[in-house]
Amino acid sequence: MNTLEYNIERIARIVEGKIILKDSNKTLTLHLSTDSRKVVTPESTVFFAIGGERNDGHAFIMDLYKRGVSNFVVSEFPEHLKNLRANFVVVKDSLEALQQLTAYHRRQFAIPVVAITGSNGKTVVKEWLYQLLSPDQHIVRSPKSYNSQIGVPLSVWQMKVDNELAIFEAGISLPGEMTKLQNVIHPQIGIFTNIGQAHAENFENTDQKVHEKLQLFSSAKVLIYCKDYQAISDAIAREYATAGPTVFAWSRKSKADLQIARVEQREYETEIQGIFKNGFIQITIPFTDDASTENAIQCWAFMLYWGYSNETIAERMLLLSPVAMRLELKEGINNCSIINDSYNSDLGSLTIALDFLNQQNQHAKKTLILSDILQSGRFEDNLYSEVADLISRKKVDRLIGIGNAIARQTELFQLEKSFFNTTDEFINNFSQGMFRDETILLKGARPFGFERISQMIQQKTHETVLEINLNAVVHNLNYYRSKVKPGTKIMCMVKAFAYGSGSFEIANTLQFHNVDYLSVAYADEGVELRQGGITLPIMVMNPEEQSYESIINHKLEPEIYSFRTMNQFTEALQRRLHGASKEPYPVHIEFDTGMHRTGFDPDQLNELVVRIKNNKILKVKSVFTHLAASDEPVHDDFTRMQIQQFEKMCEAFCPHFENPILKHILNSSGILRFPSAAMDMARIGIGLYGISATVADQKQLQNVGTLKTTISQIKNVPALETIGYSRKGIVKRDSVIATVTIGYADGLSRRLSNGVGKMLVNGKLAPIIGNICMDMTMIDITDCIAKEGDEVIVFGGDYPITDIAKELGTIPYELLTNVSQRVKRVYYHE
Repeated sequence: MNTLEYNIERIARIVEGKIILKDSNKTLTLHLSTDSRKVVTPESTVFFAIGGERNDGHAFIMDLYKRGVSNFVVSEFPEHLKNLRANFVVVKDSLEALQQLTAYHRRQFAIPVVAITGSNGKTVVKEWLYQLLSPDQHIVRSPKSYNSQIGVPLSVWQMKVDNELAIFEAGISLPGEMTKLQNVIHPQIGIFTNIGQAHAENFENTDQKVHEKLQLFSSAKVLIYCKDYQAISDAIAREYATAGPTVFAWSRKSKADLQIARVEQREYETEIQGIFKNGFIQITIPFTDDASTENAIQCWAFMLYWGYSNETIAERMLLLSPVAMRLELKEGINNCSIINDSYNSDLGSLTIALDFLNQQNQHAKKTLILSDILQSGRFEDNLYSEVADLISRKKVDRLIGIGNAIARQTELFQLEKSFFNTTDEFINNFSQGMFRDETILLKGARPFGFERISQMIQQKTHETVLEINLNAVVHNLNYYRSKVKPGTKIMCMVKAFAYGSGSFEIANTLQFHNVDYLSVAYADEGVELRQGGITLPIMVMNPEEQSYESIINHKLEPEIYSFRTMNQFTEALQRRLHGASKEPYPVHIEFDTGMHRTGFDPDQLNELVVRIKNNKILKVKSVFTHLAASDEPVHDDFTRMQIQQFEKMCEAFCPHFENPILKHILNSSGILRFPSAAMDMARIGIGLYGISATVADQKQLQNVGTLKTTISQIKNVPALETIGYSRKGIVKRDSVIATVTIGYADGLSRRLSNGVGKMLVNGKLAPIIGNICMDMTMIDITDCIAKEGDEVIVFGGDYPITDIAKELGTIPYELLTNVSQRVKRVYYHE
């Protein structure tokens, strides 16, 4: 047994809760969960129902109970739960109970525990320390970036009796949070990476932020940090003047335990020279960016403190591999979807990747291509038994194992399977017909070179891509959710190819995060979502007569905005359901309150009521209207008039029907500016994609889409020469001109030609010169540092699409929806 034994009664004692036992199952608790969607072993899971501003875990208890979970920690115990054959531990605060339990668990271990905090680099430093130290020790570490008030306890719960070292990261966004995490992690060794502006709005100043982060190391024996961050250095000197951890500092500027003497960046690597204990030492890392250099020095300092010889450190630094901070979803051959996570392979990251695989519903079949798990410190049969159990629980349909070790354990895997000793062997046996209509997860340790497999099975497209950050979509969804009262339903607009972002992939994420409704413009968009496995109710805003049969076949819900559309759809229903049970069909009624585009007028309501009640084949699910100018303060009186008019129309219409009718009026800007009018449901559109009409709210949203291209060629062009078609671009000085692989066929507006538009090249804006071509554009990079093959940002977080829209005198909607379908969408989950 390599884990400590807990059951619900022991947990109740530890968290000092009131226990209510109704299920005699005494199964040992192996898993803790706060997310109902990720429970895969219900019989051995304790669910902590945590309340929050956006979601309340108590709302999912009944669903989890039906799925087999019988142990719960709750802070509410309403009447309807009392008859369940389940065990409940009732506490004052479920989150505090989770932290209390895992703090107890942590104190059962005497192994060294390392805690890492800072504004940036926490995850990379943690992962690189794991790569550097795992040949010698069996290490437990935070999965990905599990560093929050919930993530840290779930990480610490992974500690087992055969672990020899633990490495956890901790992040905070509010004062007072770090003290709670310190109690859970209770580290002996600390690493403070740096200090920056993340979450700065929640702290009085940088000094307060540093002070809060230092609470993590209040009981540590040693703290490793960079003296060059003055705020950190000053705070350490001030707060640890009389007592506190021993410090081990590094610096580029002044004397320190590890003094950095010289950093030389080459084409593919960086050499770092330092002075330690009065001797010159050096390492070389296979990276050239400044962030990687700083993260590597943090690891260097730790290993020197830990007692490693510099020869061993230098040897292992050369082998550092990139940390996959995100899981990418791409189009593959033969209508496949590819999830690429091909830089590391261990049980923790495999679990996360399989969760992401299970969020994808576009294909019924799910395939895992998995390499040997290296340097786990576990016996092979024990390790791969756990892997086999994991992929069985995660409902993987096919396994392709690559590596000698996994190939030796073939009998453990009870599913469709094949094994290869090396990546080369797999590639030599590869054929296009091996994969079709399936979602494929690539999970490989770096030495196996799975990027070669990724290139083989990806759909081949040109080098312009639109990257979609699915985490940002969820963040923005939750931000809007937080602005309306709890219980308000959420409808998300995924029309126009989800504003250019890709309908299915966005819809799939929204379905996973429990929105209530989706809305599309036309029926074919809804049909595509249904074919991709989307089961949410879908409203069709522009139903056309020729699409009614398709709407009915795929259980879509049309908007009815006129007597003509109502009559046409009613006739289609009668034809389609002739002789069958005529259950009332759900529809959504639009009222016109002043936008004067579509919708029923106030004087039509009485006739509308009579017609619907007489035909008895329609069921009104919701009534709604469109706000014409909720984003413009100058029109606020008009918006208030629309809200009042809608309320009057609802009062005149809804009481005539027995079924409850949802009422919704607010769009993205309306949610932010008129939240009291949220009624039963609110509609999130452009805000979901990170665009707000107000400056304050824009700062709270995250960028979703980044349009990227590459430099295909660079030319030196003398002054007075011309660039492009019609010789519109005139070079006024000797210039460096780059051609990038994007044009108006990709959706880049030709109005950006001749200096109107710009692109971001390695952090500097480069103006477009000459006319934009169909497939290419020229930019002036004279003032930039760039080479052929470099990435170029057309729009994204560092160059917002709103800036480009202002240049063109248009709105971001137009630019987003204009991005061509031929531009490959890459979806990623951090």
